[in-house]
Amino acid sequence: MSRGAARLLVVVVGVLGLLALAGPASAHVGGGAAGSNYDGRVLSVTPEVPGLTVRVLQFGDELELVNRTATEVVVPGYDDEPYLRIGPDGVWRNANSAATYINLDRFARVDVPEKAEGGSEPDWVQVSTEPTYVWHDHRTHWMSENQLPPVVAADPDSAHTVFEWTVPLVHGDTEVAVDGVLTWTPPPSPWLVWPIYAAVALVPVAAGLLARTARPLGTLLLVGGAAALWHAAATPAPPETISSHASAVLAAMLPALTAVLVAVLGFRAARRRRGAMTGLLAVVLGWLLLVQGLPDVDVLWSANVLSAGPQAAGRVAVALLLGLGAGFVVGGIAAVRRFREADAARAGVGPGQPVPVG
Repeated sequence: MSRGAARLLVVVVGVLGLLALAGPASAHVGGGAAGSNYDGRVLSVTPEVPGLTVRVLQFGDELELVNRTATEVVVPGYDDEPYLRIGPDGVWRNANSAATYINLDRFARVDVPEKAEGGSEPDWVQVSTEPTYVWHDHRTHWMSENQLPPVVAADPDSAHTVFEWTVPLVHGDTEVAVDGVLTWTPPPSPWLVWPIYAAVALVPVAAGLLARTARPLGTLLLVGGAAALWHAAATPAPPETISSHASAVLAAMLPALTAVLVAVLGFRAARRRRGAMTGLLAVVLGWLLLVQGLPDVDVLWSANVLSAGPQAAGRVAVALLLGLGAGFVVGGIAAVRRFREADAARAGVGPGQPVPVG
């Protein structure tokens, strides 16, 4: 096997390995939507109970309760029947509560058994050994899937408070009120953002097709790697119900760290005037960026972004992941074709001989 063919084989095997590692990973731990025009927030827990935390997940779609106290918390259902018991022994759910079934689906598209439609005695079933639970509480989000709230429908170009909400709890003998709000914000104008997204995708294509050297493409690789790293670093804290936070965060970081490595290698190849290798690594990085960005594509047309950092930075990161990702695939292929002959001439490879890619 010639030296050039061997090097190409190593690169191809590396590409397949990197893509296999990145494939199963998701940018946002726990999955779900990364963008929405709705946003739910907890405003207060009254009275405050040390060790008891409640937070909204998925823009109001889910509610998470963590009870680190020694006292059990009871969550009433929609008819004031006992629905959940969350305490040191874990989570117990009442099989005779309609909320048990209704809360399994975001839009309550379920059949409630007859035993749960009346005032039956509680039938407690343990569903977790940990003092934390996540559920779709329909008091915290808008229930109509294909219909906007009336206040939004009347003026969709303005921000609105859809409603304020309260979820009652009972901590031992103390009644606790979790108060929050659901808001709606108009999405960004497509006439403004989509030309920008298209321009981002065209820049690496132009670098691969038109640039005299591979250095512009190599510099763009660093931008893509930085976007991947920021996007992963801004991943919100996963729900407590995820069994291993460390492994979940590591799974989210793996594609980003791989992308940074590929970006640095590509930039190094460009500095050494190895244009074909730069193009090949651009294709690899493009796929890695798309793996990170595609699960969060709804960020591009949504008002709110699920991010632990600034909203604007989260939106820019996703736009770079998707725009540069697609552009690197096309521009990288073009660069390999354009620079391969030039690289061969510099290496002194004659016609009919194997042409190395780097």
